Amino acid sequence: MTFDPDRVRTVTFDSYSTLVDVDAAEKALADRVAAPEPVSKLWRSRSIEYTFVANHVDAYQPFYEMNRDALQYALDAHDEGISTDERDEILAVYHELDVFDDVRDGIERLRSGGYDCYVVSNGNPEMLASMVEHAGIGDLIEDAISAEEVRTFKPDAEIYRHAAGRTGTPIGEIAHVTAGWFDVMGAKHAGMQGVWVDRKGTPWESFDGEPDLTVESFHELADALDV
Repeated sequence: MTFDPDRVRTVTFDSYSTLVDVDAAEKALADRVAAPEPVSKLWRSRSIEYTFVANHVDAYQPFYEMNRDALQYALDAHDEGISTDERDEILAVYHELDVFDDVRDGIERLRSGGYDCYVVSNGNPEMLASMVEHAGIGDLIEDAISAEEVRTFKPDAEIYRHAAGRTGTPIGEIAHVTAGWFDVMGAKHAGMQGVWVDRKGTPWESFDGEPDLTVESFHELADALDV
């Protein structure tokens, strides 16, 4: 399927790795652990895996708690014996991750073109509120829609359908923008157009189709929508 800009009325954005840079969390590890890079990578991968499993074994908990458990596992796996207080200080970096340079200007272009913009994220409401504030995009985003509202994580179709209801937009008229390949697939499966933000030049996963559109920045998305 190819991207159809004429169908798009509303644009939804994932949060982590899409609006803000989760790799910046490695900085919080650097002063506390011997091997920050592998700990950071395992932390991120486990937090995502935990959400996948939670959807199937009825083990929902707010993403902040899921992320804490994933961090603890990553620390244990690398024999990093830091205190609980230090762990929680590292975890708190998720409230103040660096925003990508193209985000504000790109969303401003979409708003000026008449598109309503929302965040749709696994993050719980408190995480999303601090992320939006720290990123300085509160004046551009209509609302932040959390997985906690349905107690189901991406890529389950329920969260995308819920988001469509919350935005008041038919699901086929939404473009969902995300750096997560599984999030692209979930959005497409639910009926949205899936836009993959590939800032790092990584290959697409050879799994069940492709994005409707691949962009390196939000400006490329704005170009595709002719705004």
